[in-house]
Amino acid sequence: MNIYKDYIQEIEERKGQGLHPKPIDGAELLSEIIEQIRDLNNEYRADSLNFFIYNVVPGTTPAANVKANFLKEIVLGQSVVAEITPAFALELLSHMKGGTSIAVLLDLALGNDVAIAKAAAEVLKTQVFLYEADTDRLEAAFKSGNETAKNILESYAKAEFFTKLPEIAEEIKIVTFIAGEGDISTDLLSPGNQAHSRSDRELHGKCLISPEAQDEIKALQAQHLDKSVMLIAEKGTMGVGSSRMSGVNNVALWTGKQASPYVPFINIAPIVAGTNGISPIFLTTVDVTGGIGLDLKNWVKKLDENDNVLRNESGDPILEEVYSVATGTVLTINTKTKKLYSGDKELIDISNAFTPQKIEFIKAGGSYAIVFGKKLQTFASKTLGIAIVPVYAPSKEVSVEGQGLTAVEKIFNKNAVGSTPGKVLHAGSDVRVTVNIVGSQDTTGLMTSQELESMAATVISPIVDGAYQSGCHTASVWDNKSKANIPRLMKFMNDFGLITARDPKGVYHAMTDVIHKVLNDITVNEWAIIIGGDSHTRMSKGVAFGADSGTVALALATGEASMPIPESVKVTFKGDMKGYMDFRDVVHATQSQMLKTFGGENVFQGRIIEVHLGTLNADQAFTFTDWTAEMKAKASICISEDYTLIESLEIAKGRIQIMIDKGMDNKNQVLKGLIAIADKRIAEIISGEKPALRPDANAKYYAEVVVDLDQIAEPMIADPDVNNADVSKRYTHDTIRPLSFYGGVKKVDLGFIGSCMVHKGDMKILAQMLKNIDEQEGKVEFKAPLVVAPPTYNIVDELKAEGDWEILQKYSGFEFDDNVPKAAARTSYENMLYLERPGCNLCMGNQEKAAKGDTVMATSTRLFQGRVVEDAEGKKGESLLSSTPVVVLSTILGRTPTIEEYKTAVEGINLTKFAPSHKLLVK
Repeated sequence: MNIYKDYIQEIEERKGQGLHPKPIDGAELLSEIIEQIRDLNNEYRADSLNFFIYNVVPGTTPAANVKANFLKEIVLGQSVVAEITPAFALELLSHMKGGTSIAVLLDLALGNDVAIAKAAAEVLKTQVFLYEADTDRLEAAFKSGNETAKNILESYAKAEFFTKLPEIAEEIKIVTFIAGEGDISTDLLSPGNQAHSRSDRELHGKCLISPEAQDEIKALQAQHLDKSVMLIAEKGTMGVGSSRMSGVNNVALWTGKQASPYVPFINIAPIVAGTNGISPIFLTTVDVTGGIGLDLKNWVKKLDENDNVLRNESGDPILEEVYSVATGTVLTINTKTKKLYSGDKELIDISNAFTPQKIEFIKAGGSYAIVFGKKLQTFASKTLGIAIVPVYAPSKEVSVEGQGLTAVEKIFNKNAVGSTPGKVLHAGSDVRVTVNIVGSQDTTGLMTSQELESMAATVISPIVDGAYQSGCHTASVWDNKSKANIPRLMKFMNDFGLITARDPKGVYHAMTDVIHKVLNDITVNEWAIIIGGDSHTRMSKGVAFGADSGTVALALATGEASMPIPESVKVTFKGDMKGYMDFRDVVHATQSQMLKTFGGENVFQGRIIEVHLGTLNADQAFTFTDWTAEMKAKASICISEDYTLIESLEIAKGRIQIMIDKGMDNKNQVLKGLIAIADKRIAEIISGEKPALRPDANAKYYAEVVVDLDQIAEPMIADPDVNNADVSKRYTHDTIRPLSFYGGVKKVDLGFIGSCMVHKGDMKILAQMLKNIDEQEGKVEFKAPLVVAPPTYNIVDELKAEGDWEILQKYSGFEFDDNVPKAAARTSYENMLYLERPGCNLCMGNQEKAAKGDTVMATSTRLFQGRVVEDAEGKKGESLLSSTPVVVLSTILGRTPTIEEYKTAVEGINLTKFAPSHKLLVK
């Protein structure tokens, strides 16, 4: 009885936090609950029944296995529970989604009791989460002449699990809620510092926006019982930043509807909107939940009589309101006309939110059901030997005769499955593609494991070349939350078939390397498609898409992803990079010059950035492709010269071999297989059989951006602009300022060198600058703390071997020790160097943070409010983003340097240089 009593005690503790009982996922607890249900005189029987029926996590959780088998006993009459009839037991099985529940339903449907078999078959006809073990049983039964199996397959072939679902409502009444002004990051919806609670959905839901906002949402719901609350990013884009399924889950929890009456805290059908629409990554999560994402366009650029854009004193376009969506505004979505209305007045066309495919997602309660449904229909039709009945909306196939292919179009055509054979597909086509590399990160990994359990997946798809589970987002502090969650995550993913940063058996040393760096190394073919559970999954080989935990789970389970082929923007370079500049400044200048060229319009948003870097190896090029997440691009592709690509692949091979030598390969020898793929690719390039990926010369682009290196005369800083009078302009990555803007007087409270934006060269720049000052001045004195977090352990090892680590140790007041990791986050800093463990550190914001109100100069990618630094009373925290030499110098001076001070400091330093390729990087 101890387990149950512990659960009751936990329930009492949760009551004090305003929480309901935590959903049950453990077998031992549920087994005890079932014994109490069997005992008619048990004092806990009534509560146990309630827990069993309404509070068990479905899918392949241990508890779901126990629940499904007990329901089977009830259906067969082996156990009698007055409150759960055999018919109700079958209904409960229908809500368990997959795994053991499907196995049980197949046992019943293929059994000898005709009445039970018929009833179970009717339930099976509604299910879509079947895997090979399940479909193999159906196929074998059908071939042996089982009529029930034939009947089920005939239903599947007609896709009745989809066609018999109710159609979506013609009119959806909504009431608006302004979640914020300007871009809304997923940090607002699901803060990084609350990552530990994501698997406890109700608890995590309490971190949405603010308690005051939650009260406002509840008040709106009370006033408008017949309407859905729509969350809006006024004058901005909804869901920028991190790719968090927990963000949309929280929105759905507060504003959506319950997916099943028997599954708590899993809600679907949220409605979200933004003046500038929804970020591509967040829109994917909206589709997963069967929700609606609207591009409102309720503010537009004001024009003069000659249709020229009017601008304010800062040079920004002046916006004027087309229609109001102020909190409490009642609007109507018409899904037939695909228009948004205020009363009878048409406001805007919203057809993009109601494409045939999106309507299917809404009808099915989410995109997963469609993906699995299509596979199930295909299987059934093939087994029956009949043609596939057109049920689902046909995939849109765009093919323009005589038009060449961009790099992403080439990759999608190569990896496409289920499209018309021989047809060349261009941007705008809807495509199912095979996925080569998958990455799961540690703060979303527990949710990914939950998604895998809910879709009843137990092993990684054999068509995935390699997959990795990181430990970088929880690397800074090995606290009780990490100790409870991370080993459990690593075991699950290791068992599932991923290479894991931590060995559940403890054989190899824990590797907290930044996930993007590892994925960049294990991507060994530039034709690859990569899916990763983080918005910075932006490899400099192949095309990588940052994804939510659910899409990662789907890629792991099926080896596939579905999306339209995005349009591309071509980025090339001209001129010469000045000797005192760093490549990071080129990256920032790209964004600045693009916005200037296109009158403030971000042509990168939602598109592929095809960047023709040519001469930079994958480590260095990653600084650009990584930043494309902040450019709001959907993804990026780096076009390389042949021998630059070979150099990158050789580097990758060496690092994969290090992982093998550490003992990280699994029984399928995935890492060894990746080296073989790299060797094959190198041989193809050298022989001329298949040169490095190139777009066609006659490919069509949405836009072309030419970056003028001659214009980049000083370091470029991405500034959160925290005091901008226009709130919507704050905390975007579009305010790029030259170093001279700060006049050498802006106080810097802390510096940070780390995150995925730095590579080995950055660490060597730091070491070189310290050595120079040490030789010139006799010592280095910091007037502000400098936190350094190398991206990977192999970089640390290489720095030690090359003599650079020694100078870092000399001036560090703290150096990480893996044998004694920090158990608590640092809350204050001294003016010294902190050598932190490889990982995300301050950039993630879920463990370490700068002191409240600090002005931070960082190599990070994140400048969102509260991410790296929170506000203090009367002083806003600022995270300014810059190159490594600017960060180093800022901490030594305690302020921003002048351009003269900067030029002097970098003399003789090997900065990351870039010269445009002189080769024509097209085919």
